[in-house]
Amino acid sequence: MRSLTKLEQSRIALLTKNQVSLTLIEPTQNGLTKSIMDATASVRNFLQKEKIHNYNEQKQGPVNKVLYPAKIYIAKKVLESKASLYRPSTKNGDPRIWFYKLTSFANANDLIAIIPFQNCLHIFNLTQIDIENLLSSKDTNPLKELISQINLAESKVANELLLLLKKIAAKGPILSMINADTSVGRTLETLLGININSSMQPDFKGIELKSFRGKKNNRKNLFAQVPNWSLSKFKSSAEILDAFGYYRERDFKLYCTVSTINKNSQGLSLRIDTEIEQLVEYSDDVEINDFVVWTLAKLHSRLAEKHGETFWVEADSIIEDGKEYFQYSIVEHTKGPIISQFDLLLQQGIITVDHLIKRNSKGKVIEKGPLFKIRPKGIELLFPPSETYNLLQ
Repeated sequence: MRSLTKLEQSRIALLTKNQVSLTLIEPTQNGLTKSIMDATASVRNFLQKEKIHNYNEQKQGPVNKVLYPAKIYIAKKVLESKASLYRPSTKNGDPRIWFYKLTSFANANDLIAIIPFQNCLHIFNLTQIDIENLLSSKDTNPLKELISQINLAESKVANELLLLLKKIAAKGPILSMINADTSVGRTLETLLGININSSMQPDFKGIELKSFRGKKNNRKNLFAQVPNWSLSKFKSSAEILDAFGYYRERDFKLYCTVSTINKNSQGLSLRIDTEIEQLVEYSDDVEINDFVVWTLAKLHSRLAEKHGETFWVEADSIIEDGKEYFQYSIVEHTKGPIISQFDLLLQQGIITVDHLIKRNSKGKVIEKGPLFKIRPKGIELLFPPSETYNLLQ
């Protein structure tokens, strides 16, 4: 998908402010002519997350095509439509999507917004439609009514979580439940009754929770994602560890940060290969060179999947008698990452990758990452304008 214009970004920011969750698709001229669009990874993951359609479970051929209710919003009117979700019989059955009547309101390379709500896909042309004018109008119009309904429904979950966090903050400093860097998040999730697991899904009814110590200028975790081993020279975390690991006391480990702007002490760096749309990790050892890759499509879909809506919870760390206590104090509420910014922030070293690989006493290799992290200043660049709440007020 092409980069968003500033106007398109501002329109997404406005929708985000109104609690709207969406995904985007870009029709090509060939696609408009043939009435066909590729269901990109981000669209597929979005539809699956919203429990609308799972292409992985769909068989090929016309008989297995799924039609889903859709509405198209054009200025002050609505067109009844249908979404066609299918996998053709030819080749590998690459996932396809089409909206009936799409050609009546879209040009090639326009960005089409897809919003799921009440068992229907609501469609409009993000590039062309004047969202700000429609939402600020004193007169009623279909899009304004839709956004109002979504805002009301979505705010219920956010308000529920915010109330729970305020109740926790009101208890004052809370003793850390474990002694680890991750204790600030583990403690909060336990207090909220969230099971600690390795699920890739958001934590609280669709909202992701990210907690951090407020007085540290630490990078924040975005998500964990292993490389695409089938496309990589190295085929496992064990190979990475064996090539670049070191002994620290009794442990053989590789704990390091990798960036596109410089090489680390292990001689490791990242680069984006725009020709094949991959993030590549490589070594300054010429005999190794490139050793693992991630497809940008996968990283984009993980970002969208994990951070459709996020509460970034800041806590003051208080040490008393050698024990750590957390006073949860501030929440930054973000929605709808600007996917096109992800690659730029990688290139600028604002988003980095952490390896956390260790071989335990039994010889088993454990990988807690790779973790994609973002520097604090990057939050406002990756997400539209956010809301900030003081939990102590």
